[in-house]
Amino acid sequence: MKFTDFNLEPSLQEGIDSLGFENPTPIQEQAIPAILEGRDLIGSAQTGTGKTAAFLIPIIQQILKQKSKDSIQAMVIVPTRELAMQIDQQMEGIAYFTGLSSMAIYGGGDGTDFAQEKQALTEGADLVICTPGRMIAHLNSDYVKTKGLKFLILDEADRMLDMGFFEDISKIINYLPKKRQSLMFSATMPREIRGLARKILKDPFEINIAVSKPAERILQLAYVVHNNQKIPLISYLLQNNKGKNVLIFCSTKSSTKDLSRALNMA
Repeated sequence: MKFTDFNLEPSLQEGIDSLGFENPTPIQEQAIPAILEGRDLIGSAQTGTGKTAAFLIPIIQQILKQKSKDSIQAMVIVPTRELAMQIDQQMEGIAYFTGLSSMAIYGGGDGTDFAQEKQALTEGADLVICTPGRMIAHLNSDYVKTKGLKFLILDEADRMLDMGFFEDISKIINYLPKKRQSLMFSATMPREIRGLARKILKDPFEINIAVSKPAERILQLAYVVHNNQKIPLISYLLQNNKGKNVLIFCSTKSSTKDLSRALNMA
């Protein structure tokens, strides 16, 4: 199967082609037709399976066909600013030739960032990607245009509940039209996620993509070490991984700085 089989708008297909996308991943192959049919959806999929494009492509397609500009059309709620930025960047690439607008909305910025977000929410960006707390700050000021919103997406829903965002998500949903299409993506499906799904989804189409397995071509290993052994271990692994790009996640800003300093001195 190819993306051209979905009969997408030419401007959207051009953006997909420009990114080098040819064949949809398993979650894209299942999710895109269901979303285009207007169904609510709950998908179990982890990072690396292509779930972001799985919801962006059909949402962009439907926004293009409706051609409404009087309100935010779609809202994606995510747990972190990093994920909001990542989805916004992918939105820009996929929708590059469509003329649609998007805005990443998250905390941690200054007054200028807040003012830019307010302008996008007031004038009606086509799609916004937001963290719960920041969106509530805007909604409390009563200028966010949500009356015409047609699509709600919760990404990494299990992580949002782990971070204590259940009440914030419920509050945001109360501001949104009841008649909308809702999508939920989560790497795991604990009881709490099922409860949230029953609250916001209507007869959802369900997708499960190898939740218990790592993404294809990814080798997962665990090393049990003391704190003072972590940096030497990372140095050893990097020395034996020459010529390959490496992405390292740290739990805190201070540990990130300590690791960077140590590696630069090595």
